[in-house]
Amino acid sequence: MKTNTRPKNRKPAPKNQGAKKIFRFDVEKIRKDFPILREKVHGKRLVYLDNAATTQKPLEVIQSLDRYYREYNSNIHRGLHLLSEKATAAYESARVKAQKFLNASDAREIIFTRGTTEGINLVAQTWGRKNLGADDEIIISAMEHHSNIVPWQMLCGEKGAKLKVIPINDAGELVMEELKKLFTAKTKLLALTHVSNALGTVNPIGEIIQYAHARGVKVLVDGAQAVSHLPVDVLALDCDFYVFSGHKIYGPTGIGILYGKYKLLEEMPPYQGGGDMIASVTFEKTLFKKPPQKFEAGTPHIAGVIGLGAALDYVGEIGWGAIAAHEHDLLVYGTEKLKALPGLQLIGTAGQKAGVLSFTLGEIHPHDIGTILDRQGVAIRAGHHCAQPVMDRFGIPATARASFSLYNTRAEIDALVKAIRKVQEVFS
Repeated sequence: MKTNTRPKNRKPAPKNQGAKKIFRFDVEKIRKDFPILREKVHGKRLVYLDNAATTQKPLEVIQSLDRYYREYNSNIHRGLHLLSEKATAAYESARVKAQKFLNASDAREIIFTRGTTEGINLVAQTWGRKNLGADDEIIISAMEHHSNIVPWQMLCGEKGAKLKVIPINDAGELVMEELKKLFTAKTKLLALTHVSNALGTVNPIGEIIQYAHARGVKVLVDGAQAVSHLPVDVLALDCDFYVFSGHKIYGPTGIGILYGKYKLLEEMPPYQGGGDMIASVTFEKTLFKKPPQKFEAGTPHIAGVIGLGAALDYVGEIGWGAIAAHEHDLLVYGTEKLKALPGLQLIGTAGQKAGVLSFTLGEIHPHDIGTILDRQGVAIRAGHHCAQPVMDRFGIPATARASFSLYNTRAEIDALVKAIRKVQEVFS
């Protein structure tokens, strides 16, 4: 069923942030929404600064999963009984919520996936296989997550296409002059992260999409790290595909979104075959449904979809202005505090950043930093962050990474600094 369609000129519409807004950001009130933040780690109150890996879940998301399994657990799109009707309504309601969240023109442009990784692979194995040939080109950047590198390498290997890489500078920003030089008549796709998970860099994605489209190049945006930090308007961006994971934005694991322009989705072959994506099946021929069902074979992660809908509601109630202001304050405060520590080097100092602070501490291995911080109750990420080419660019094996979210506080940054000093004492 076609839902919330707009005229074909696809003019952006104002974002609906929901009726309820928090004008004065009360972080302590928000923290009460997250049960896990009351946990203790090694006898100390948890300081959770690993939000770029996954965010914690508010109570209303947890309760939405519980209600589904307790009250109307059933398969969707198939049953005529009441439980199935309730489950189907909740599932499709979440699709409309995702449409509004991204400001897509039509709910049929929203495909439920297992996450960002599956969304990228879906595009690679459908649109990519159909549209790429020998010597065609795909452009990515040196700051991509492995999920936006490996699928394109596999496709290029199969098709004899070429993968070209936009370099980054010492601040962790795209070198725009070099980006523009990479485009040729053989360039078919640009696949680019909106926000770097390893550096926090926010790319000028709108400008880049406009440049690519002027040359007839399609654009896929990896929004895994963007959706929890800034509003995303796919109509204003005019991207062809946008992907993100629910667990990065306070939703369940194992669920994600692929947005695609409907005309492209309609032309793409199915990704998987099975139940619920077919119009009819005989031994001689199968006819497929239209998007989105064409790309949602089998029983989906129904509870995950419903939980993601609850997470999008939660973010909408708080409002992007309040979230962005709070997280920017944490980034500025955290940057100042970490830069003041002797021997600490920040990796990724772009002018436009989200709440990510990656750092090294002299010769101390990041894994040792992460282990000692954990004993102090501080959870961070240590490693290459599934972005080994970024580490190679800066000549390091790994970084320690603290990443912020709407429930973090300045006091937690102070706890991080205190724990880093403990690391320095251990290795002094």
